[in-house]
Amino acid sequence: MPGSVALGAAAVAVVGALLLLRQEDAGPGVDLSMAETQQLPKLREDFRMQNKSVLILGASGETGKALLKETLEQNLFPKVTLIGRRKLTFQEEAYKNVNQEVVDFEKLDDYTSAFQGHDVGFCCLGTTRAKAGAEGFVRVDRDYVLKSAELAKSGGCKHFNLVSSGGADTSSKFLCLQVKGETEARVEELKFDRYSVFRPGLLLCDRQESRPGEWLARKFFGSLPDSWASGLSVPVGTVARAMLNNMVRPGSKQMEVLGNKAIHALGKADSSLKP
Repeated sequence: MPGSVALGAAAVAVVGALLLLRQEDAGPGVDLSMAETQQLPKLREDFRMQNKSVLILGASGETGKALLKETLEQNLFPKVTLIGRRKLTFQEEAYKNVNQEVVDFEKLDDYTSAFQGHDVGFCCLGTTRAKAGAEGFVRVDRDYVLKSAELAKSGGCKHFNLVSSGGADTSSKFLCLQVKGETEARVEELKFDRYSVFRPGLLLCDRQESRPGEWLARKFFGSLPDSWASGLSVPVGTVARAMLNNMVRPGSKQMEVLGNKAIHALGKADSSLKP
């Protein structure tokens, strides 16, 4: 039975989600017409024919794991590279050709070669203040992300995708949201050809890492009507599919910000999209 600390954490998570909704960071939705949805398989096939390569940062986290799994299942890239602080172990045959680059994020300038030659980049790096402390949180969620983006840009990356957070705002009174907003803005200054920012609500997943507060929050959202829960939260698998569905669609502007509503719409569009 979770104790008072866990209950308090859950309360914070729920209140935080409600604050995000009040800030209207569910964001503009993506209204996909039936014709656009039906075009997605063709867009995927066209994308495969371009033989692009991808780098994924943060593949050990829940969102990164879901993204890697979906990427391999859809067979979108002939070359997939993971960049992280340790080598990950995979048992499934589908992962056998995944390239892994182990780096020291404190000395990323020594690992520039790991960031060379990737057309698309996905950044799912992130930690929590509770786990890393305020200084450690800033170090990971801003400094590591920004330096990785800089090296990816120098290495030839054209389309950079960043998993941020609902409510991200440089003027926020909350450290997490302030840092997320600052990171978004500073990556934008790098001027990627295309820069996609994803601002999900509370991420729903079954973490290997114990976070009782999030467990209680998931139970709370599970008790809500679907229309309410989807406005405040999103499964990591839906985020992964949204990122890939958005990637294969033509970009209409250099920077795009997709809130929770857009993530749900894109992540659920043509859910049968499998090669």
